[in-house]
Amino acid sequence: MWQSGDAYEAYIGRWSRRIAETFVRRLGAPASRRWLDVGCGTGALTSAVLAAADPAEVVGADPSEGFLKTARAAVTDPRVTFTLADARSLPFPDARFDVVVSGLVLNFVPEPARAAAEIARVTVPGGRAAAYLWDLAEGMELIRRFWDAAAEFDPAAAAELDEGRRFPLCHPEPLGRLWTDAGFSAVSVGEITIPTVFADFDDYWQPFLGAQGPAPSYLATLPEADRDRIRELLRGRLPANPDGSIPLTARAWVVSGTA
Repeated sequence: MWQSGDAYEAYIGRWSRRIAETFVRRLGAPASRRWLDVGCGTGALTSAVLAAADPAEVVGADPSEGFLKTARAAVTDPRVTFTLADARSLPFPDARFDVVVSGLVLNFVPEPARAAAEIARVTVPGGRAAAYLWDLAEGMELIRRFWDAAAEFDPAAAAELDEGRRFPLCHPEPLGRLWTDAGFSAVSVGEITIPTVFADFDDYWQPFLGAQGPAPSYLATLPEADRDRIRELLRGRLPANPDGSIPLTARAWVVSGTA
């Protein structure tokens, strides 16, 4: 599902970069700290740490070679290293990092509680750990509107695959419990909302044809006629400015705590 870094960038990466910048600024971590980016993907959050946090070191860990290839090409700062790793079994010693972060990935980990425990294990006592996930049930409009349209003609498949239904972790209460159960203290949950403005309908629609992520992967399985039906439903329903641009927003839930 997540292998092509370029396709991911066109679909979600451009928006994940914007939310990563806000996330890092709000953390307010001191300079010269050692960071770990769990599920670093194509390097959006790693890049934001470099730009806003003046780290001593950043390690990006991800299970996708395709994503890591894109990240290594895009992020060449000597303070950064990327490694192939599963969030449920991080290849680092205890208390290795001052700040551990994870962006838009824990809902895709089969056992998120194991990942949270690993994040706690590798964070120094008194260190900070934080993660964020899209509000797929309501607030991530570009995806929410796709599944609402798909449900018009394929309700069974949409109900089974809809990310708002599949990922209960993407809500404030379970996300907070994940951190509390992992042993973090001073746990808090907040939100970040960013604008996601598309130049025109094609700018919105074309990334769904890249077969990266649940919605595009589902779309790729459909006959062309069914894909066209979803496209035209969306074309008629999406808001549009006078210049043809499409103004949407994307919300993420954020959890943070102290090891």
